[in-house]
Amino acid sequence: MGETAEWKENIHFVLVEPREPGNIGASARAVKNMGFKNLELVNPPERFAEGHDFWLACHAEDVLKGAKTYGDFKEAIADKALVVGTTRRTGKKRGLFFPIQEAVQRIRRAAEKNPVAVLFGREDRGLTNEEVEECGFLLYIPTNEEAPSLNLAQAVLIVAYELSRATLRADMPELVPYKELQALFGHIRKSLRLLEYIPRGDLDMEARIMRNLKHLLGRSGLAPWEVRMLHGICSQIERKMKGRR
Repeated sequence: MGETAEWKENIHFVLVEPREPGNIGASARAVKNMGFKNLELVNPPERFAEGHDFWLACHAEDVLKGAKTYGDFKEAIADKALVVGTTRRTGKKRGLFFPIQEAVQRIRRAAEKNPVAVLFGREDRGLTNEEVEECGFLLYIPTNEEAPSLNLAQAVLIVAYELSRATLRADMPELVPYKELQALFGHIRKSLRLLEYIPRGDLDMEARIMRNLKHLLGRSGLAPWEVRMLHGICSQIERKMKGRR
C-alpha cells in the first residue's frame, strides 16, 4: 500500500489482555495488511513475540516487534484523544453503539489531527464494563446470530479494512487527551455535588450521571478551549455556591 498516510499514524489498535500469542501475531499482520502500523498491548502474555507468532505475523514482524506494551489499561489510553471500544454485547451501561461503517467515519475524522485508540477485548470475555465506561463510543460488527463471536485477529482485520476505506467528510480540531478529561470530570462531579443535583449519598445515581457525561463528552472528544470553558463554568458555580453559604 506504499507509505503510511499521516492520519493512519494516529490510529492505535489496542489489544486488552490478549491470551493467545498467535492472535497477537495475526493481529500484527492484519494491521500491516491495511496500511497501519501501531499495535499496542495491555498485559500481554510473556514471550508473545517468538517462534510461531512471528510466522503468523508474516511480513509484519516490524509491527509485532514495535508493539508498545502497558501494564495498565488507563496508561494505554492516557494520551489518546478518542477512545473507541469494539464489542458485540449491548446494554444500558455500555454506552452509545454505532455499526462499523458509521463508526469508522467518526474515527477517520478524529484521526486527521488526533491520536485514536481502538480497543479489542479479551478472547473469552471482551472488554469489561469498567473499560467500556472510558470509551467515547462503541462499534460493533454485524454477524450471524448463530455464530456472533469473531476471532480477535479477524475483528482487527475487519476494523482495519473498513478504516482503510474510510474517506474524510469533515475536518476536526485538535482534541485534548484522555488524561486531561479526567480532571474535568472530577471538577464537574464536585460542582454537581455543590448544586445538590446529585442527591447526597446516592452513589449509584452519581455513578450513572458521571458515566453518561463521560460518554457524552468523550463521544467526539473536546477541544482545549471547550475544556477551559467547562472548567470556567464549574469554577463560577463553586464561587457562587460558596458565596451563598
